[in-house]
Amino acid sequence: MSAQHDHPAPGPVRHGGPGWITTPLTDGLVRGALELEQTPHGLLPHRLPARARAQFPDGTPAMAESQPSGVRVVFRTRATAVELDTLRTKMGYEGAPPRPDGVYDLLVDDRPAGRGHTTGGNELTVDMMTGAAESRTGPVGTVRFTGLPDRLKDVEIWLPWNEITHLVALRTDAPVQELPDRGRPVWLHHGSSISHGSNAASPTTTWPALAALRGGVELINLGLSSSALLDPFTARALRDTPADLISVKIGINLVNTDLMRLRAFVPAVHGFLDTIREGHPAVPLLVVSPILCPIHEDTPGPSAPDFSEVGAGRLSFVAAGDPAERAAGKLTLNVIREELARLVERRAADDPHLHYLDGRELYGAADFEELPLPDQLHPDAATHRRIGERFAALAFAAGGPLAGPPAK
Repeated sequence: MSAQHDHPAPGPVRHGGPGWITTPLTDGLVRGALELEQTPHGLLPHRLPARARAQFPDGTPAMAESQPSGVRVVFRTRATAVELDTLRTKMGYEGAPPRPDGVYDLLVDDRPAGRGHTTGGNELTVDMMTGAAESRTGPVGTVRFTGLPDRLKDVEIWLPWNEITHLVALRTDAPVQELPDRGRPVWLHHGSSISHGSNAASPTTTWPALAALRGGVELINLGLSSSALLDPFTARALRDTPADLISVKIGINLVNTDLMRLRAFVPAVHGFLDTIREGHPAVPLLVVSPILCPIHEDTPGPSAPDFSEVGAGRLSFVAAGDPAERAAGKLTLNVIREELARLVERRAADDPHLHYLDGRELYGAADFEELPLPDQLHPDAATHRRIGERFAALAFAAGGPLAGPPAK
C-alpha cells in the first residue's frame, strides 16, 4: 500500500478538505511511461528514457515523448471521489485554429466512468514554418471525478495524449493502494502522430488505446508525433523495455519529412528491427505499413501546411514533392509498403515471430471515401475507432500475430 499523509498538496487545492487523503505519486501508481522525472513542477512522465532524450537532434521528439499518450494513473481503492492536480502545457500552432483542451478519461474496472479536463497551465505556440516557439506560464489545475461506486475497484485516470502533463497531487476520500499486476500481456507499440493520437476524442479513444482495451493488453504507446523516423535511440528504447508483444508502424513520417531515400531506408529498417531483436529475440513483432494517405501514395514529401482555409477553422496539408522524383529514390507510401513487405518476408524465413500488416487493411480506399482524413494526413475520432477495432481484430484475435502469449 502506498504511504499516505494529509498535509495540503502542492499548488492550489481547489477541492478536497477534511478527511481527504493525499497519496504521493510514485512509479507504482503510473503506467505507460518509461521514466518519471521529478521536477520543480511535479512528476513528469516520459515515454522515452533519459539516454534517448540526450540524443534528440531538435525539440520535436522532446515535445512528442513528453506528451503522455497512453500514460495513466492507476490504483485500487474504495474512494467515491478522486482529484488529480496537474500542470499542463497546451500546444498550439501559429495561424492554426486553437486546439481543444486535453481530456482525462476515467476507467473503473476497465469500463468508462467519466471524462474531464483541467484549466490553467502553460501554453506553447509553435510556428510551423520556422519552428520558433513562444511560451506562457499558468497555474496548476484540477480534474475531479465523483460518484464512483462504493466498493473496492480498479481506477485508471488516462492523461491527455496531447498535453505535457506534470503530475502534482492525487487526493481521494478513501485510502489508495497500488494496483497489482493483473497478468495481462504488455503490448509495446511505436508509430507516428496517428499512433500518438492525432485528432482522437480522448486518451482512451486513440486507436492504440482502443485496440489495447479490446485486446485485453497493457499498452505502452511510443507513438511519437512527427518522430517515427527509424531513430536508433527509439530502437534502443524498444529493445530495453520489457514487453510480451511489439508492433512498429513505419512510413508516413519518413515521407512527410522527406528524411531519406530508398538506399538509406532499407538498411535503416533492418537496423531498427535488428536492435529490437537484441532485447526481444522471440517476442511476436508486427511491422505495420502506412494507412492510406492519398496525397502521398505516389507523391513524395515533404508535406507542407495549407493555410488557405484557416479563416474557416481548417488547416490542411499538401504533398510538396514531385512524383517524378521517385526515380531518384524519393520515398512514397506505395514504395514503402512494397519494400516493407519484401523485407519482412525475407527476414521471416529466419524469424518465425516476425509478421507484416498492410496498413490499408486498417484504413483503405473505401474508408477514405466514407471517412476522409480531415487535414489530408490525420484521422478523425471516428476513424481512430475504426482503426483500433480493426487492429484488435487482425492482431489480437485468435490466430493473429499478436494473439499470444496467454495472460500471465
